[in-house]
Parts: sequence; structure tokens; C-alpha cells
Amino acid sequence: MSVTIDGPDFVALQVRDVQAAATFCEQHLGLRRAAVSPPHAVVFDTKPTPFAVRELLPGIDLADTARPGLGVVLWFRASDIHQLHDRLTTAGVRILTPMTGSPFGPMFSFEGPEGYTLTAHGG
Repeated sequence: MSVTIDGPDFVALQVRDVQAAATFCEQHLGLRRAAVSPPHAVVFDTKPTPFAVRELLPGIDLADTARPGLGVVLWFRASDIHQLHDRLTTAGVRILTPMTGSPFGPMFSFEGPEGYTLTAHGG
């Protein structure tokens, strides 16, 4: 019997300030905290894959990193992509790529907690 992997089962961003990153996700993205999180992280009740912000792992230092997560593309599905875009713009969140079409519907990228590039799409 061979081993298979179904796909990502959990996604977390390592951040210096867990509470500030969690607040960003709650206020700007509308994410809701899961009922239980470990002491070093805030897990959100996202479906199908849980998402979290967590303390830095030992040996990780983001102080000299201008763009954490460079090379990783993290997409979030939004029920109303245009409303999300408007909400982020009004809140002063930096939009990194303008709204455009994609195979997954309209999409745009924005600066998330601590400089991570996040992408949202609707469709």
C-alpha cells in the first residue's frame, strides 16, 4: 500500500505579534477564532482548512525579512470579493495587486499581518 497525501490540512503564518495579527484577521478579513487554540497561536474557524497565526518557531527571526512568506502564495475565498476589496481599501490596508480576473474568479492581493502577501478571490 502506498502513502498518499490529500492536500494541505492546516496553514499558519509565523508572526512576531500573535495578538496584533489575530486582530488584523478578525477586523479586516472577518475571520472568527476557533473554540480552542494552543497557547502560542490563534486558530481561526476556517473551512475546509484551518488557518492560524502563531509565534515564531525557534531559530526563526523575521526582523530582517522585508517580505515574510516570499515565494508562498496563500489564497482566501471571499463570499463578496468586491465588498472585501472596498473594506480593506477604506481601512487603509495596502492593496498590492489590483482586482483582476483569474481562473478562480476576480482576485486581488493585499498586505496582511507583518507584511505577508495575501490574495483573496471570489467566484
